Amino acid sequence: MELEIKELYEKWLENASDDSSLIEELKEVKDNEAEIYDRFYRSLEFGTAGLRGVLGAGTNRMNIYNVRVATQGLANYLVKNYDKSSVSISYDSRIKSALFADEAARVLAANGIKVYLSTELQPTPVVSYAVRYFKSNAGIMVTASHNPAKYNGYKCYGSDGCQMTDVAAAEVYSEITKLDCFKDVKLIDFDKAVEDGMIEYIGDEFYESYLNKVEEQSVNKGLCKDSGLRVVYTPLNGAGNKLVRKILDRIGIEDVHVVKSQEMPDGNFPTCPYPNPEIKEALEEGLKLCEEVRPDILLATDPDSDRVGIAVPDHDGSYRLITGNETGIMLTDYILSSRSKLGTLPEDPIMVKTVVTSVLVERIAEKYGCELRNVLTGFKYIGEQILELEKKNEECRYVFGFEESYGYLAGTYVRDKDAVVASMLICEMAAYYKRQGRSLCDVIDGLYREYGYYKNTTLSFEFEGASGMETMRNIMDGLRNSNVEEMAGFKIVKHADYFLSFEKDFETGIKKEIHLPKSNVLSYSLEGGNAIIVRPSGTEPKIKIYFTGVGIDQDEAAKVTNTLIDFVKNSELFFPNNK
Repeated sequence: MELEIKELYEKWLENASDDSSLIEELKEVKDNEAEIYDRFYRSLEFGTAGLRGVLGAGTNRMNIYNVRVATQGLANYLVKNYDKSSVSISYDSRIKSALFADEAARVLAANGIKVYLSTELQPTPVVSYAVRYFKSNAGIMVTASHNPAKYNGYKCYGSDGCQMTDVAAAEVYSEITKLDCFKDVKLIDFDKAVEDGMIEYIGDEFYESYLNKVEEQSVNKGLCKDSGLRVVYTPLNGAGNKLVRKILDRIGIEDVHVVKSQEMPDGNFPTCPYPNPEIKEALEEGLKLCEEVRPDILLATDPDSDRVGIAVPDHDGSYRLITGNETGIMLTDYILSSRSKLGTLPEDPIMVKTVVTSVLVERIAEKYGCELRNVLTGFKYIGEQILELEKKNEECRYVFGFEESYGYLAGTYVRDKDAVVASMLICEMAAYYKRQGRSLCDVIDGLYREYGYYKNTTLSFEFEGASGMETMRNIMDGLRNSNVEEMAGFKIVKHADYFLSFEKDFETGIKKEIHLPKSNVLSYSLEGGNAIIVRPSGTEPKIKIYFTGVGIDQDEAAKVTNTLIDFVKNSELFFPNNK
């Protein structure tokens, strides 16, 4: 074992006494060099998504010391840039989320920074709204989104309610690297900070204000009342339970059945080890209840309630899982067609999607004369588009934005994806079509018949452990340095490298600059409208690969997609260890 790592281990064993569970963990691994190495070979890096990691003792783990030192770095950044600061803080249902939120509040208060703290767990978009509502200089949300129970994280927002920018995150990280997590962090007694007014609990009037803003995004107001829409809802043991149910009640949806085993907050996620509404396993409990009560729709929000997945009755009586792209496609068509009929579309409307989101949306936007903007993966880039419009007093032009990974936002009241407003609009959309005698399966199939079948599939390849990040870098470097002209028998029509900021047209040979922030994404547009896009996750040890298969019907599109997937899985180009 390297001497430096051994010294770090001993230092933590001696100093991490504020959380006795960490000391016990360290003692348990004292003879396990590989385990000690994994805990101390690096420090969790603070980026635009904040921190995220496995819970436990060590510099490479989520614990009170890494939360404290990150918050001290944030405090130093705020003190340098503002005369007087405040920060809004909330948390989800994960293990130690409430503790981490309290510890962050203690550090900020000790540095003379006012804290607005939620009294209980809340959805992530609430923090974005709180930053704007309280005119805070930053926001903190303690969450690891949809990761398994062993993870937690710490997400930061800027004064505009958007996720922290690259520049600001780099400055905060620079401050963090100067600090010793045991010696250089200021702390104040929590109760004293509350008594002194440095920590203020957020009151009920704030949540009423938030729900009012969500309700304002309704397209066909009053439509849901007496629609007879029946809903099964699961918050997946997370933060969505109260606000999602409140907004559904507000718009007149009363027949709501909550999945009891997943209703209450529980960071262990006992019935869904991977609490991700993208995967069927997370929805199994909800699907069981669907068989019993036969709803028009199943809603599932992830633990921090910024994303929502759905399932709807199929023509054979089973329940069909709708992908994030399909939900976004339907919402796009519903919002644009309804607002066009109602005359409520703004002049020169704009919607925004990420580069890995279905291109079918482009055709719908074009039909209704709506400008479509493509941005990098990550909802912060959609938030930045709203911000730019706001600077020009044109935020009313923004109609809708979404990403394929089940994140949606209508309205400009927040700068992040919001499962509360998405749940409301999805139910409103379902009620709208139910009044016409159509299910959401009928709707998406009708759109495919109109525009063609676009099958979008995302696969994630995990690379755990100390060598995982290096393996991911090698894969991306290998792809970037290859001169491949076809994939899976399809010619490459265009290739885009969002890190080197260029796009090459293979047919004309023309190479042009991409005017977007640098991002480690490689896109291969293939003949026939098919595509493969490769992106390492910014928060998890995995590479995501996005496939688009196009066909005259679903079977043909699925066949094309399977050909692309088989090619990637067995290709030395993507996985050099394949032989």
